[in-house]
Amino acid sequence: MSDAVASQRIAAALREEILGGRYQPGERIRQEELAARSGASRIPVREALRLLEADGLVTVVANAGARVTRLSAQELSETYLIRERLEPLLLALSLPGLADDAVARMGELTTAMEAATAAPGGPDVDAFLRADREFHLSGYAGAAGGEAWRIVARMWNTTQHYRREFTTIAAGRPAPAGDGPPGLGVTHLEHRLLLDCIRRRDPHDAERVLVTHIRRTRLELLGHPEIFR
Repeated sequence: MSDAVASQRIAAALREEILGGRYQPGERIRQEELAARSGASRIPVREALRLLEADGLVTVVANAGARVTRLSAQELSETYLIRERLEPLLLALSLPGLADDAVARMGELTTAMEAATAAPGGPDVDAFLRADREFHLSGYAGAAGGEAWRIVARMWNTTQHYRREFTTIAAGRPAPAGDGPPGLGVTHLEHRLLLDCIRRRDPHDAERVLVTHIRRTRLELLGHPEIFR
């Protein structure tokens, strides 16, 4: 196996581990351990870490190694403020070229998210996060590969841990009486509203729903300073 192929393989595996929550923000990724675990030399490991740095998942510091990207409260606030402005634009760019099967898949994912939070053993946060990520990125697929798409995809990687924190907090909060399923009922409603706008190919309504959806997550996270300690 060439070093290039090995680095891609290592990067793909480590990407899934970081997105899946195995590593915490700020946690060091030791190259020697990664090399031993993957059965590769240091060269493809270093290249894999550079690939993940470009994706926003790790931060590599000369002579200090690599760590999972960590955001301060201020950095997270700025990232979400950018998302509030850029993602509605990306969605508007995507809608004209968004395939019908992608929209149909988004419908399936809204059902999957609702099922994940209503699991008999308690909310399945990992299942919700996987479906939520696919739902939103599927909505942008009509503009995939463009500059706005690349920036948004990187920010989704950088904020993955913090969406996990938001979901855990929201899933553990009882809903007001008569307000539907506990915890993430408002989130589910926003997803349904956004899907309706996308089905109607209405960028103006979709933008308004999406701004509110992203802003609510930002404000919730900033209300929990313990997340950033």
